[in-house]
Amino acid sequence: MDEVHSVRKTACCLLLLATLGAVPLSAQIELAGVWQNKLHEDFPDRLAGPEIGDYTGIPLNAAARFRAEAWDASLIALPEYQCRVHPSDYANSFADIRIWEEYDKDTQSLVAIHIHHFAWGTERTIWMDGRPHPPDYAQHTSMGFSTGKWEGDILTVTTDHLKEGWIRRNGVPRSDRAVVTEHFIRHENGLTWVVMIKDPAYLTETMIRSRDYVYSVAGQIAPYPCESVEEVIRPKGVIPNHLPGTNTFLKEYQKNHGVLQEGAMGGAKTLYPDFRQTVIAAGDLGGKAPGPLQ
Repeated sequence: MDEVHSVRKTACCLLLLATLGAVPLSAQIELAGVWQNKLHEDFPDRLAGPEIGDYTGIPLNAAARFRAEAWDASLIALPEYQCRVHPSDYANSFADIRIWEEYDKDTQSLVAIHIHHFAWGTERTIWMDGRPHPPDYAQHTSMGFSTGKWEGDILTVTTDHLKEGWIRRNGVPRSDRAVVTEHFIRHENGLTWVVMIKDPAYLTETMIRSRDYVYSVAGQIAPYPCESVEEVIRPKGVIPNHLPGTNTFLKEYQKNHGVLQEGAMGGAKTLYPDFRQTVIAAGDLGGKAPGPLQ
């Protein structure tokens, strides 16, 4: 009887271990697959590109505005810029992605999540094994150094060690001192990718944007070869730019859309409802309420 009891006890233990092995070690959900970028939100800003002088919705400071006003659109025609990749904190604004997971073959613990982005074929790694971020003097890259953790069903990612990039493709910069927090939220066949940028050099408050994706069952990511060419013949060393006060294109956005100069120039104060009342109180509109900010 003791032998039978021992066998039964062993079988129960094995069954319990098998059951525990089937229970997720965390609340993580499946993100692997190809995700199609939806462009219904901020469409002009993401494909054709934002208009020059449109800094609405950005809590930028004077230094960022100064650099943005000096930007010239023909800058991206320079061979050095033609194959410049989208930084990881801007990549969610454009094109499809493939996500896959990397597991330790012995422990089956999640080591990393990888993202391949169609544009310029960039790839980034989100480390999930608890490793620390490198010291400040470590190399900065366009993808940065990312670590992730599951918060319920949400994947939260922290990225630093980024090269200088941009917040909007009309000259608004993002510095290499920025720290970016991302949230990947899956809801059935949809994926919302939220980006939160804290940049002590160019932002006075956190910049937040979100983009949506749809799961593609038979999705494929095409290659993205890029070779730079000489599109415009310029004297050697010439970099397109506008000196302070010489950019005549800055007013076009304001005139074309009826946007107040104060609103078009951005800044944290323009993001809140009381901005309208402040403008009215200043008498800039003759007592009339401003039109909707773009």
